[in-house]
Amino acid sequence: MTTTPTAPDAADTAAVRRAISSTPRPPRPGPLSAALTFGWRGMLKVKHVPEQLLDVTVTPVMFLLMFTYLFGGAIAGSTSAYLDYTLPGLLVMSVLFTTVYSGVSLNTDLTKGVVDRFRSLPIWRPAPLLGSLLGDSVRYVIAGTVIIVVGVALGYRPDAGVAGALASLALVVVFSFGLSWVFCVLGLLLRTPNAVMNAGFMGIFPLTFLSNVFVDPATLPGPLQAFVEVNPISVLATACRSLMAGEPDGTAIVVSLVVAAALALVFLPLTTRLYRGR
Repeated sequence: MTTTPTAPDAADTAAVRRAISSTPRPPRPGPLSAALTFGWRGMLKVKHVPEQLLDVTVTPVMFLLMFTYLFGGAIAGSTSAYLDYTLPGLLVMSVLFTTVYSGVSLNTDLTKGVVDRFRSLPIWRPAPLLGSLLGDSVRYVIAGTVIIVVGVALGYRPDAGVAGALASLALVVVFSFGLSWVFCVLGLLLRTPNAVMNAGFMGIFPLTFLSNVFVDPATLPGPLQAFVEVNPISVLATACRSLMAGEPDGTAIVVSLVVAAALALVFLPLTTRLYRGR
């Protein structure tokens, strides 16, 4: 014998509604809370896939050892002298290379449909973008710390001590945060993560090697020297050298901060607009 289910009567429906309405509605997360939550999401991704830290641990060490011991004697006459010159520049290079992965990560979320889920949440729209870059900033700190620690182990001693090293690292992280918005735009415009990575490194490689990271611009031909001196990466490297030497170059520091702010002011709104349209 089968029974036909009956619809709930009005009393049961009213009881259910009273039970639901008696539960206080959770408050909507604020912009800062939402951004920090997505930043923590980035940290959890690293926790579950530790291989993501290879680019901020192994790669910086490889660059430092390779350039110091392969080219130090030929360029500066000794590896110790070249280490004193190039370590602040390698700090800049290692952290800036890491910014490319901000665009790669964003494009990966887009292609996998994760961004569509974020859009359905009752949160501040730019929170996933801002939170992702806040999480990436931790990666920048790790990459810079690795370079400084390994450099000290190899014999590098900043004249300004720990304070100078921390000031240089902070300046590089701020600059990288501004630059990462450029690669976020690439992540929203290009179709695949590999395309974002290739385009990003095609831009960052020439700017890095055509700078004063590895050689003194005075040894370069006139036109190339002129370009190197106005290259923002050269200015940033000069600022870091001055901070580590205990003789801060105010002009270079201010220019680096202005460039970082300009990049953020231009590309942050553009990134947000493209993000809403995807």
